[in-house]
Amino acid sequence: MSIESVNPTTGKLIKSYTQMPFKGIQGILQKTQQSFEAWRWTDSLERSQRMKKAAEILRDRKEDLGKRMAQEMGKPITQGRAEIEKCAWACDYFASEAPRFLARETIPTEGSRSYVTFQPLGVILAIMPWNFPFWQVFRFAAPALMAGNAALLKHASNVTGCALTIEKIFQEAGFPKDLFRTLVLNSDKVISLIDDPLIKAVTLTGSTQAGKKVASAAGRALKKTVLELGGSDPYLIFLDADLKEAVGECVNARLVNSGQSCIAAKRFIVPQAIQKPVEALFVDLMKSKKMGDPLEETTQLGPLARGDLREELHKQVIKSIKKGARLLVGGEIPPGPGAFYPPTVLTQVHKGMPAYEEEIFGPVAAIIPVKNETEALEVANDSCFGLGAAIFSRDVQRAEELAARHLEAGLCFINALVKSDPRLPFGGVKASGYGRELSVFGLREFVNIKTVWVA
Repeated sequence: MSIESVNPTTGKLIKSYTQMPFKGIQGILQKTQQSFEAWRWTDSLERSQRMKKAAEILRDRKEDLGKRMAQEMGKPITQGRAEIEKCAWACDYFASEAPRFLARETIPTEGSRSYVTFQPLGVILAIMPWNFPFWQVFRFAAPALMAGNAALLKHASNVTGCALTIEKIFQEAGFPKDLFRTLVLNSDKVISLIDDPLIKAVTLTGSTQAGKKVASAAGRALKKTVLELGGSDPYLIFLDADLKEAVGECVNARLVNSGQSCIAAKRFIVPQAIQKPVEALFVDLMKSKKMGDPLEETTQLGPLARGDLREELHKQVIKSIKKGARLLVGGEIPPGPGAFYPPTVLTQVHKGMPAYEEEIFGPVAAIIPVKNETEALEVANDSCFGLGAAIFSRDVQRAEELAARHLEAGLCFINALVKSDPRLPFGGVKASGYGRELSVFGLREFVNIKTVWVA
């Protein structure tokens, strides 16, 4: 059975890929293990040079790589270029900082010497989604490879071209040929790989259901996992916020990657006293965004990645309306080819609706009116998810305190949209997963944190 990549803008087939046979995968895994055995002993300078070369290749080819993303999953070309630049930034950052993160840490004890050292685990299996085809991979791979590990990538089927390109980039940058390999196979085959003794840990970015399956399989095999799962990020607009600025950030946060992001803003929690002006600003800004061909420079909103994703999104919108949500703009599937869905605003959203309870993966904003800030915090935390959150207020000190102490999320931003940064840990709580990517915390997820004590 082949794997197909379909252009979501046109609905036309880009390419069919032949799945790798099980024996072929076993052969790749053996070679990757052999590459790891040599790579783990390379010095930090050599690793850094190769990772910096990967960053250079990414920047040199960002136009072609951006076009590939636009064709395979509909990302607007301007956002695609920015994604490649961010991947290069991560490569440069870990090339520079990993040696420091991995340095021995002396801890005074009764012994003559005692310290902690960080050793690579081995081959890490990465199961990645389609929405950020390069960034999701590089934010794992850059720290993992710099720590001395090897990696096998099972990417989403619709971005197989991106996945194979990433493998080539690492090879061209001078990494050992089999240190980073892409596996071309369907998702139902990947779980069985976790049992293989050569796989030492697993990282997954995807749905909560996928996370449960991977965690269950890894748990049976007693293997480390890092899970970055879904999100339904609350954005709280307080009474004293600069409304024009706040709603501008909220709209941008809702429409990043055409709304297909785990950390895209999804629930907008607004005091009733400012509900109407907030609604008006939302409608005006959402209507102003240009939807169209992702290869055009002026496009701000491309198609959803697949037609079935659009159908599911529309069902969530219709069901929310039937349960009492009020549609302010959008909410209709446009005619013509492509998996397009217009910027949509729902208000009077409340508990029991998909727009309140579920992750909405597309350009749909859910406005939830509340009586006061106390209720706003309660609603923000009234979710099975806990990835990102944001507060908009002129009282920055108070907003910061509320975010730090009361919001149940892994990432909390004040007067800005939630975003990932190589320097900061990235991850969530509750059904949004566990473990961290990026920063020193992410790099140390896939190492043996070893104590050495000398009498």
